[in-house]
Amino acid sequence: MTKLVAFDLDGTLTQHKSPMSPGIRTALDALRAHGYALLMVGAGSCARIARQMEEYPIDILGNYGMQYAEWDPAARSHRAVFDERRPCDREGVLHRANGFRAKHGLTDFAGESVEFHDSGVVTFALLGTKAAAADKLAFDPDRTRRRALYPEVCALFPDFKVFVGGSSSFDMAPAPFDKAYALSRLCGARGLAKDEVLYVGDDYGPGGNDESVLLAGFPFLRIDDFRATPAALRSRLLPAGA
Repeated sequence: MTKLVAFDLDGTLTQHKSPMSPGIRTALDALRAHGYALLMVGAGSCARIARQMEEYPIDILGNYGMQYAEWDPAARSHRAVFDERRPCDREGVLHRANGFRAKHGLTDFAGESVEFHDSGVVTFALLGTKAAAADKLAFDPDRTRRRALYPEVCALFPDFKVFVGGSSSFDMAPAPFDKAYALSRLCGARGLAKDEVLYVGDDYGPGGNDESVLLAGFPFLRIDDFRATPAALRSRLLPAGA
């Protein structure tokens, strides 16, 4: 039944912000050779995803579906199809963020409290936008702290879809944008049924940015170690020996 295979990037096809390994590229090439359409569904911009994938020939939904870029075989590059942006009440977001910090003792931070992106996506950096990498990694390595706070942040920012992001932050996309919404909208445009799509992702736990796809009922291939992804794809989608 599968016609389209949609992927998360970091933790699924690569390490965080790293290029794809030769083994991953070979697995994707095999899927293309067997007639599957391929799609990236990412939290970052299409341009960043394309650079990280070294312009691999794959269509890209970026910024939780606010951007879409198609691979142009003739130009051998990605062509922007749409780039949606939403206005952001920056003062209101900062006011709510500051109240949350005061309540939870998070008033000591480096740089800015919140990063505002041109798209309308917001990063609520609990340690600040200029926190040291070591501090961020040590803050919440298993996401326990942020998952405990996650329901409160969702309630505080009902105009956003909230995700447990990075190592010490919450990512917030203007509602209704999340990966499930993005994928459903693309399926509608392409005339694809939900069961004709297989989503491949690692961030499917509470607050993860792949969780919405799982909860929306798309067929889902769970990845817990990106190094196992090629074998998982071959087992699920390719004939023996391919």
